[in-house]
Amino acid sequence: MTTGRAGEPVRPTPPTSSPATPEDAMSSTTVITNIASLVTNDPSQGDGSPLGLIQDAAVVIDGDRVAWTGESSKAPATDNRVDAGGRAVIPGFVDSHSHLVFAGDRTQEFNARMSGRAYSAGGIRTTVAATRAASDEELERNLTRYLREALRQGTTTFETKSGYGLTTRDEARALRIASSHTDEVTYLGAHIVSPDYADDPAGYVALVTGEMLDACAPYARWVDVFCEKGAFDGDQARAILTAGKAKGLRPRVHANQLSYGPGVQLAVELDAASADHCTHLTDADVDALASGDTVATLLPGAEFSTRAEWPDARRLIDAGVTVALSTDCNPGSSFTSSVPFCIALAVRDMRMTPDEAVWSATAGGARALRRDDVGRIAPGAYADLALLDAPSHVHLAYRPGVPLVTGVWRRGVREI
Repeated sequence: MTTGRAGEPVRPTPPTSSPATPEDAMSSTTVITNIASLVTNDPSQGDGSPLGLIQDAAVVIDGDRVAWTGESSKAPATDNRVDAGGRAVIPGFVDSHSHLVFAGDRTQEFNARMSGRAYSAGGIRTTVAATRAASDEELERNLTRYLREALRQGTTTFETKSGYGLTTRDEARALRIASSHTDEVTYLGAHIVSPDYADDPAGYVALVTGEMLDACAPYARWVDVFCEKGAFDGDQARAILTAGKAKGLRPRVHANQLSYGPGVQLAVELDAASADHCTHLTDADVDALASGDTVATLLPGAEFSTRAEWPDARRLIDAGVTVALSTDCNPGSSFTSSVPFCIALAVRDMRMTPDEAVWSATAGGARALRRDDVGRIAPGAYADLALLDAPSHVHLAYRPGVPLVTGVWRRGVREI
């Protein structure tokens, strides 16, 4: 924040523009100027840090892409002009792990857990029953509700999974519904062993790698598996991921969330885009992640909502591992769509710096999706931006719980 006479703070002025239409975005250029601090995630820009911070900056949008970034005084002429009013601009958040196609909620389960009471309901199985009973229309309404909620908080790219149907029909329809809203769709038939196969886990693995995979692959980009005690062991997980790869799906893994296990090592072995959770890691796990291209996606909302041990982000970052931050939005263990909330948790409880947390929630998420056209503000990238009602990105952790996102552009169109 700048200061006026006698050191009095000068509050940023409101941005002076209104939402554009898709036609406007495709036919004109727009400059956003008077940006106090611009996070580009391009180290060749600005201060040369991983965030590529430019002070007193401007961004030019041409159609759905970023055309130029630099100092505000050097901005080229454009058709339209937006005054950011001395606020910060960051890339739109890239939420690379969510479970948004479901019905029902698990309020009673959460309440019991937070109250220290035993709870014997079915956990994921409760959501499976509600999801199977819901209509397509109900599932889509639920999905779009949480997408709007996430957008208001600055999320412009998201991944989401199946995993609450666990039948061929219900898994395929979940992915079909999701694929109408995002390209980043993940087949998670291997979330848990279906209750229908409680006495025949091998039979369920055969279904997940056979008939169910055939029905789901046309709607998905990724294949995932919950490699954990009580879900799928290393051999089962390898079979599921290998079958998915044979169908053209790229692997990601729910790994080492509840206990030490083979998930992280398997993810690196199979060149998975990400190993997600990464709470319980051996030195060998950390070394494997540091030596490969698999991103460690950390999901602090899950630890917050279950009072579990926090992942050690500092250990991973210091070892040279690429880290992403995501919400894990789901009705059981992390019912939040707020990336800013996860940034605050990561800084407070996972030993990340504010810069690292913002990078991980933007560029890190893009790496976890193997994308280079999102998560950064640089020429050629999609014009996905979030305007903060603050002079710096640090306020996302400095002012936890405050709704700082006051403007969002997605592919060049102002949505908020």
